[in-house]
Order: sequence, then structure tokens, then C-alpha cells
Amino acid sequence: MDRATFACSTAFFREHGTSSQGAPALPGGHVDFIERVDSFTYSDFFRDYLIPNHPCIFSAKFTEDWGGRRNWVTRDGKPNFDHLLQKFGEALVPVANCDIKEYNSNPKEQLPFKEYVKYWKEYIDNDYRSSRGCLYLKDWHLSRAFPEQDVYTTPVYFSSDWLNEYWDAVAVDDYRFVYMGPKGSWTPFHADVFRSYSWSANICGRKKWLLYPAGQEEFLKDRHGNLPFDVTAPNLQDRRVYPRYNQSQPPVEIVQEAGEIVFIPSGWHHQVYNLEDTISINHNWVNGCNVAIMWCFLQDELAAVQREINQWKDPMDDWHLQCQLIMKSCTGIDYKEFYNFLRVIAENRISVLEKGLDEEASAKDTPKAAISTLGMLHAVFDLKRTVKVLTSLSANEDFKKLDLTSLSPPPEALLHHLKAAIDTALL
Repeated sequence: MDRATFACSTAFFREHGTSSQGAPALPGGHVDFIERVDSFTYSDFFRDYLIPNHPCIFSAKFTEDWGGRRNWVTRDGKPNFDHLLQKFGEALVPVANCDIKEYNSNPKEQLPFKEYVKYWKEYIDNDYRSSRGCLYLKDWHLSRAFPEQDVYTTPVYFSSDWLNEYWDAVAVDDYRFVYMGPKGSWTPFHADVFRSYSWSANICGRKKWLLYPAGQEEFLKDRHGNLPFDVTAPNLQDRRVYPRYNQSQPPVEIVQEAGEIVFIPSGWHHQVYNLEDTISINHNWVNGCNVAIMWCFLQDELAAVQREINQWKDPMDDWHLQCQLIMKSCTGIDYKEFYNFLRVIAENRISVLEKGLDEEASAKDTPKAAISTLGMLHAVFDLKRTVKVLTSLSANEDFKKLDLTSLSPPPEALLHHLKAAIDTALL
């Protein structure tokens, strides 16, 4: 997107200081359906859905040229098991048992993909029953394991993706997943990692989504403060167990058809069912519109850890460090890595603003190419949002108690560089 195209969103950059974590429920539960590819721009998505933190559905026209939709699906719209076995038969995949609750999730195991497909076929032939339970292939990092495969292309609307930009840079993890499961498989009630956005595209099959706007989950907690495993369970009606359930709004319900993409806003809790044998592509992502929500989530997580082990504060010399370690084991990140996350995102944008984009980088699917595609104003917007969160992080008492000598550059120097880059870009 060039600078002129993106200019229509600059008023929203100025008007909205942060993303709306507590976005109001949609009137009547209505969710917009985006039909035409040629008449819907990134600016439209940014203005109408990212900033207000509202869900929407993209029609199957947005995915019709994907390799996965051509090759992974039979003519009658079913998973093409023969093709999938040929490509991925020997791969190990994570599989969850939807019939068992373990803590607040389904237990997982690693299976050879060919064994899972054999199970799936037998499950279908046995009228969707099995002594093994209902098994669901979830959170498979297929694009990382098989980068050469032509499965899908990330739509431009979701290209400002700081999570995958950072974890690709450190070569540790990613948040791009494939899900495959039979009719009846489902995902329990949850909000996505770091309270990120997510998008989910059906290669084939149909899903039903139950969505609760951010903040509504507070009414769904039991008297101990725990969220339900299954938001449709009858015991939620018991006020002795769930005293505030009657104050909650009904969920926003979406039925997602084959080829369609659902955008899930930041911090919205949801529960998902496969209405047919279904394959989907799912990404979690954070950007300048919701990074402040991620930072609030991390502060809440650390506070919860501190409350949990508060009794050990006095006898433990490194209590603050131990809290960070526990938080990282639970969430996947601590405050120092969050600083490095912001640093990588900032430095990539500063580099594009100060040096431009060389021809080699522009020809590749790289973070800098994506930054350039969205334009200078978007890079400036990202840096402004980073400055706000980095300023808050630098002033945070728990952050200041850590050994920050290993951080390079130091937070003060990075902030100075950020502000100078913004000032220069706006001249």
C-alpha cells in the first residue's frame, strides 16, 4: 500500500490512543461480511476492525487462489487424505483428545500424521465414534516444518504481524498453525496467546464460533475466579457456582463456511466447533493496534504470579526474578524478552525509514518488505505505539528491579532513537 492509499487512516492514528480492549458488544450480535476483494482495502480493515477491535468475516473469494484450497480438498469439498499423506505422511503432529479435560485444556500427544489420518478415516466410517475419543490435530507448525509447500498466502490485512516477525527473527517459535479435525472436534473456551488477534481460514469444512467481547469473560467466572472449560455447560446456570453469569451478554455466533476467513479481535474469548470434517489455517498476531493490550496482559500475569508466591517474598533473595521465570513458563515471555520484542520491531521500522528498502529485501517475503508495502505512515504509527508501551515498560517498578545490563541498547537509548526516527520521518 502506498502512502497516498494509507493516508485516509491517519485521522484514526491521531484519534485513537489505544486499541479498544473493552469494545462494546456488536448491535444484535451482527458481524460484517466482507464480500469483494477489489473493494476492500487495508485502510478499510484498519479503520473499521483493527482499531475498534471488532470481528468480521472475509468471503471465500479471498482464499480462492490458495494452493491448499486447490490441492488439499476433493471435488466434493472433503479433506484430500491421499494428497495430504503423500506430502506429510511421516511428519509428527500434535493431537488433542476433545473428550478429556486435563486442567483447563485437552491432553495432547504426538502422532505420525499417517496414523492420525488412519484414525480419522476409521472415525468417519464408524459414524464419528471411536474408543480413542474425538482426536483433533491442533497447533501444527506446518509452515515452519514445510516452508516449501504452497498452502496459503497471508492476506495483506494481517501482514502487520509483530509476533511472527519477532519469533522468526530469534528463530525460536512461530504462531502460524494448521488445524485438522473431524466433525464434532472442538476447542474449549479461551482467549488467544498474549491476548493477540487471530485469523482463521477454512481450507475445507465449516466451523461454529461463540465469541464474547473483551470484558464479558468477567461475568463467566465461577466464585473462585476461574473461567469455564465449556461455556455451553448447563452448570453455568447455577448461581451458587457462577454468581454473575446472568449479567453476561449472549455470545456473538458465527458459522464459518469453507474458504471463509474469520477475524477474532484482541482479547475476545471464544469457543469453536467443527460442524464438518474441517481443515483450517490459523495465525495469532500482535501489532501497533493491540500491543498495549499485550503489555496490560503481561502485567496482569505477573501480578497473579506475585500473589501466588507472595508468602516466599521475604526468605527468597531473588523473588522478583523467580516471578519472571514463573511468568515466562506460563505465558512464554517475561519482561526482558518483551523489551527485546519491542526492540526488534522498532529497529526493523527505523531501518526502513532511515535506509529505505534494498532491492533484495523488497523481492522477498521479509518483515522489511511487509513494512514497506504498508508504507511510511504505518511505520511511523508502529513506532509511536512502541514508544508509548516502551515508556511504560521502562517506568515499571518490576522491570527496573531486573538486571538490565544485558539489554542492548539500553531502554533510554532505544527510546531516544525511536523518537528521533519519528521526528525525522515527519519532517
